[in-house]
Amino acid sequence: MMLRRPISRDFDKVFLLVTFLIFIIGILTIYSATQARNLPFSESFFVKQAVWMSIAIIFMVIALAISYQRFIDVSYAIYIVNVLLLILVLVLGTARLGAQRWFSIGTFAFQPSEFIKLGLILVLSGYVGARKDTMSRTGNLIIPVILLGIPFVLVLLQPDLGTALLLLPIFFSILVVGGANLKYLGGMIVAGLAAAPVFWHFLRGYQKQRLLVFIDPNVDPLGAGYTIIQSKIAAGSGGLLGKGWLNGTQNQLNFLPERHTDFIFSVIGEEFGFIGSAAMVLLYFVLVKKAFTISNTTSDMYGKCIATGVGVLLAMQVIINVGMTIGLMPVVGIPLPLVSYGGSSLLSTMIAIGLLLNVGMRRSTF
Repeated sequence: MMLRRPISRDFDKVFLLVTFLIFIIGILTIYSATQARNLPFSESFFVKQAVWMSIAIIFMVIALAISYQRFIDVSYAIYIVNVLLLILVLVLGTARLGAQRWFSIGTFAFQPSEFIKLGLILVLSGYVGARKDTMSRTGNLIIPVILLGIPFVLVLLQPDLGTALLLLPIFFSILVVGGANLKYLGGMIVAGLAAAPVFWHFLRGYQKQRLLVFIDPNVDPLGAGYTIIQSKIAAGSGGLLGKGWLNGTQNQLNFLPERHTDFIFSVIGEEFGFIGSAAMVLLYFVLVKKAFTISNTTSDMYGKCIATGVGVLLAMQVIINVGMTIGLMPVVGIPLPLVSYGGSSLLSTMIAIGLLLNVGMRRSTF
């Protein structure tokens, strides 16, 4: 039963402010990481990211304005469209660096795998929410496993190991919140770990090399290990206060590959130092903490699952990205939310934030 109170009363302005603050830091870092290329202003990564943000804000407002229950109602349709796009990109997509993950639209590229994360969150939330009192039954785990397995395999075929693995914590977190039997979930995890040696044989050569250089970057210092070595040098050379915006030597002298996308946190470390890096991590902590606060204070199971899924998605992307740039995790190509250059990542993140704010605004109306 709907309660008569303005939903705007629960709109989290601080959350939105922190979101845009992170984006501003990100777009300034993108400018620093790419200005040495001397591209025309209209073609610069800085301008393209700003254009994507303008589009992303529109979609965030849509995700915010429509009750999240409406998205739950069409969650299977959203999921199916995402799966079809994943199939289509394997057939018609543009290949880059040995991976076929994008549709090219003029000078812009669209990556469907970024949106399957949201599709999975919504469809699992819809399934679990409808069975909130019976999720402890073993039979109720079959459909979620299928819903996970289809996009997991399709994303692996691109190949995109990082995004595929990112689907796993989303899957488990939503099932845990929904009341699934922890014994069965633990059994899935153990079975997955036991199958890891078999899974190794299905990895591409460069994926195996990335895992090996994670253990020892000097195994291939001029090849697969080069980026992580330069990344750690850049992050560490910033010291306490950094070298200043536009003054990072590893960045400006082009020693650091992929510095405007996957390794942008290293640029932040070099130019803003430990203090700036810690401040960035703190801003992300605020977002994630607020996401789980919304989840914990939402009585509606559908909303609780959505908030949990989005919170875990944001947290894992930050942990993996920051971890790989400083050598604590393997390089798997996960962008830093709101900071790394990329329209698809930015668009999906802003939609996720819109859904999270949506749940926060309406958590007291159901």
